[in-house]
Amino acid sequence: MPTSTAKQGARERILETASRLFYAEGVHTVGIDRIIEEAGVAKASLYKTFGSKDALIAAYLDQRHDRQVARISRALASADDPREQILAIFDSQAALFASPDFRGCAFAAATAEGPAGSPTEEKSRLYRSYVREIFRDLAAQAGVADPDTLSLQLHLVYDGAQQTARMDHEATVAATARKTAEALLDAALA
Repeated sequence: MPTSTAKQGARERILETASRLFYAEGVHTVGIDRIIEEAGVAKASLYKTFGSKDALIAAYLDQRHDRQVARISRALASADDPREQILAIFDSQAALFASPDFRGCAFAAATAEGPAGSPTEEKSRLYRSYVREIFRDLAAQAGVADPDTLSLQLHLVYDGAQQTARMDHEATVAATARKTAEALLDAALA
C-alpha cells in the first residue's frame, strides 16, 4: 500500500515508492512499470526526474545512506565517551532489527543483485567506508593502539549481526553483537 500523498511532488512519490519496493523485494526484481503505477506518475516523469532505473537505484541507495548516517549520528550523540559511542552504534542496531520491515542491509542486497563495478557497488563501498571510518576514529579517540584492526573487527561484528538478524530472525543477535564489540574493545584497551 503506497504511503505517498497527492501533495508530494513526482520525485518524492517515485523515490518513496521505489525505496519501499526496492528494500522489500530487491532493486532488480521491481520493474519500472510497477514503480510508476504505484507512485501514480507518468513514465516520462520518472525518466525526466531520474534518467534511468540505475539512477533511481543510486538515489535510493543515497537515501538509505543518509538514513543510516542519521541513525548512527543519533547513537553517537547519546554517549560522550568514544567506547560508549561505539557500543551505542551496536545498541542502535537493536532498534533497527526490531522493526517489522527490517530486511537486512540494503547495500548488501543491492550489491548482490548488481554486476561488479556497477554504480550500486560504488554506493555500497561509500557506505561501508563511512561505517569503518566511524569505528576507526572512535577507536583512536578511545586510545586503542591499533584502531585499524579494531575497526575491521567491529565492522565484521556489525555486518554479521545484520546478516544474522535478516537470515535467522535471531532476536538476541543485537545484544550478542554488543557484547562481542564490548569484549573486543576491552581487549584492545587492555
